Amino acid sequence: MKFRAILYFTSLFIFPIGILAFINILYSSYFDFFLNINSYVITLFLSIIIGLFLFQIGKKSEKKINFFEQILLIILTYIIVSFLISLPYYLSIYQLPLINSIFESFSGVTLTGFTTLDNIKQFDPTLLLWRSSSQWIGGLYFFIFLIIIFSNKQLDFKLSNLTFLSDNISKNQSNLKNIILKIFFTYVLITSIIFIFFIISDIRLFDALNLTMSVASTGGFLSTNSLNQIIKNNTQELFLIFSMMIPFLNFFLFLNIFNKNKLFSKHKEDIYLLFLILVFSLILLFTIDSLTIYEILISVISSISNSGLTTTEVSKNISLYFLFLTLIGGSIVSLTSGIKFLRLYILLKTTSSEILKLVRPNIIANKNILNSEKKINHININTSFLIFISFFLSLFILSGILVFDNINFENSFKLSILTLTNTVNSDLFGIEKINFSNLLTSSKLSLIFFMIVGKIELLSILLILKKYLFRN
Repeated sequence: MKFRAILYFTSLFIFPIGILAFINILYSSYFDFFLNINSYVITLFLSIIIGLFLFQIGKKSEKKINFFEQILLIILTYIIVSFLISLPYYLSIYQLPLINSIFESFSGVTLTGFTTLDNIKQFDPTLLLWRSSSQWIGGLYFFIFLIIIFSNKQLDFKLSNLTFLSDNISKNQSNLKNIILKIFFTYVLITSIIFIFFIISDIRLFDALNLTMSVASTGGFLSTNSLNQIIKNNTQELFLIFSMMIPFLNFFLFLNIFNKNKLFSKHKEDIYLLFLILVFSLILLFTIDSLTIYEILISVISSISNSGLTTTEVSKNISLYFLFLTLIGGSIVSLTSGIKFLRLYILLKTTSSEILKLVRPNIIANKNILNSEKKINHININTSFLIFISFFLSLFILSGILVFDNINFENSFKLSILTLTNTVNSDLFGIEKINFSNLLTSSKLSLIFFMIVGKIELLSILLILKKYLFRN
């Protein structure tokens, strides 16, 4: 185990937290918000000190680490980065308990959006900006993990080899710096486009900035108590719809937007996802009279993108419909969680092919994926099935834990789904208001653990256990 190399790479993920703290210090100074400035100063210095310490330990180590060590790197990064992000909550004048601060930071970094804060409006703007930026940096880190680590061809349980990853992005590991820069600038471009959308639609600048970081990262933190306090007219709803569609599509779609050949041949997964949105929206449009077309599109897109943000409260009769959509998720190469559309497609196509073989044994099954040149193989099927099983295994484990915390079975089941899909618990899913600050510490720690599982998936942890604990 190359611990020094793992610590070296971890240090590189710590330094950006210091940059975020520095930005908050500048923001606090410029707008005269000095109440919590000391907490950002402490976070800045701790980020530098811890980052330099780990950097010095690992700088002379062999930098090439295997897939299992990379997974450990991801877990360690989530833990240390979330600890640093929790400091401004804990050290602020609001004196949040340590476990609540840690819960808030993990919820942000994993793009989940659960919060222990009751009335958002009572907190100063710097802390709200810190919450939103924690989601944004978490989204950036996950893209790096997804494209550089989870695209490993030997253990490709994310199935990223079946979708478009851009030219040589997963092959040329020696060009790691250029790949990361490409990810960073594309992510900034997407964020900038969404921010311009919100500014054009006349959303207040501070709210637009916070909402941009939430939507761009498929997170759930807001600068107000409700999205209705930000989105107030049809024009703003329309721009929100377009903005929420961007993050659940293939990350590299925007690099090929002007290349018709790649756009239609390499991004069929995105075309199918857009078609699904249309179908799911039309079903609601013709069956539900109480929702407008804008509210329906926002609710459907928000569910599939695992954001959970909504402008309306829906009846419990259709809340399960939106909860089901969260399980689907978006593109394989996106910030969304869930089982993912491509895996469900593989399972459904394989199942239907096997049924047809029983009826007509001589039939030749079409194994092409989304009518592309790529074919389904046994590894794809086994991986999709294992992810499917591990997701529901996680679901029942977490539900069982939450039941012991005076949460009824229905709410614990729904909350578990939202945790594993990293989706905020909004009115969209018919779940009763849950005061996360009053949960038992064991429940909070369990939710934190499964928030991470929702991003890296239980299979990755099982693979590590198999390699290091059950080897001969």
